[in-house]
Amino acid sequence: MRMRTLLAVALVAACGGGDDYNPSIDPARFVSGVDNQFFPLVPGTVFEYDVLETTETVTVTVTSETRVVMGVTCVVVRDVARSGGQVVEDTFDWYAQDSDGTVWYFGEDTTAFDSGTTSKEGSWEGGVDGAKPGKIILGSPHIGDVYRQEFLADEAEDQGEVLALDASVTVPYGTFSGCLKTRDFTALEPDIEENKFYCPGVGQVRAIATKGGAETEDLISVTHP
Repeated sequence: MRMRTLLAVALVAACGGGDDYNPSIDPARFVSGVDNQFFPLVPGTVFEYDVLETTETVTVTVTSETRVVMGVTCVVVRDVARSGGQVVEDTFDWYAQDSDGTVWYFGEDTTAFDSGTTSKEGSWEGGVDGAKPGKIILGSPHIGDVYRQEFLADEAEDQGEVLALDASVTVPYGTFSGCLKTRDFTALEPDIEENKFYCPGVGQVRAIATKGGAETEDLISVTHP
């Protein structure tokens, strides 16, 4: 069992910790597609990100494919990370939106590449081996809201907290206002945190490490279908 700070323990309790976390998933309450203003997933859209001061880039593609998880039809999003032009991670994420506008994360199929070897570590699927889906974007966010983004005990325990609803941010792709700002963290690695900025009509435009690193991932372009 890993050590946790008192703050981390309090936050886990606030949003349901460990085996107490058991979201009710009713497929009838989910809608077709994802159109939350802070996380719109239009098939064919391609987002390009640069990780500043590194050779890393990230390409996120909203595919036209779907995957059924726990009876819910999810949008498949492909996330490819490259370092020096070489693919280091290739991930397929599964998202779905409920009738309240909340975007849920139902799992991922990830492959990491390192010196000729591959690893599926980090992959999980809601409803399989104790894994449970979480929320990426709340339908009606309020400052101070804390929520689980995913849950697989001791493997995937990312959480989010709403910090602001009117944030402004400038990235290579443009200047935005009225953005949702979150704090992402995990009790498994309490020394690592980042802020993310989700802007209306676009989605995530920046992820910046605030603890445990100095990386900033900025949106540089969006290609629409």
